[in-house]
Amino acid sequence: MNFKLMTVALLALGLGAWLAYGLHTPATPTVVTGKALIGGPFSLIDQTGKRISDQDFRGRYMLVYFGYTFCPDVCPASLQVISAALDQLGPAADKITPVFITLDPERDTPEKLASYIRSFHPRLVGLTGSPAEIAAAVKAYRVYAKKVPDEKNPADYTMDHSSIVFLMGPDGNLIAFSPETTKVDALVAQLRKGLVVKG
Repeated sequence: MNFKLMTVALLALGLGAWLAYGLHTPATPTVVTGKALIGGPFSLIDQTGKRISDQDFRGRYMLVYFGYTFCPDVCPASLQVISAALDQLGPAADKITPVFITLDPERDTPEKLASYIRSFHPRLVGLTGSPAEIAAAVKAYRVYAKKVPDEKNPADYTMDHSSIVFLMGPDGNLIAFSPETTKVDALVAQLRKGLVVKG
């Protein structure tokens, strides 16, 4: 392999790791140009028990976050930022559906999700499903997630996971993504730009 090809390969590898594992510096959110291979079809169950697919969101923007209700810190903090950003965005936020997809379908039933998301934003949609259905959504969004058993109590566990907010366009394609370190004002600015750029 010549030097130029090796450099391109290393850059691609680094970007893939950054997206998959959330390895990032506290920078501003990133707006994507071109078509990124993130997102895709899914069929899951919402907090009311209704079957929902990606097609149900066509024509609307989605703000997608993967986490789980037993998450002690990162998930609630990220959902608070999302909620505050939508509130600060004002009427323009009506174009966006915030979506929380669980990484822990074993414990996160529709009832559990309904109780959890009530603490954040009134329009937040919680999605769960079978382990296979969640795995398919995780793969489509290139999200990293791994079950970590509790050493003292093997029956208990946490989820190690990337923490990224995805802004998806009305066509289902990725517009932008934000790391967990993104502040409310930065996310609002990103959303304003994304809504303008994509109509």
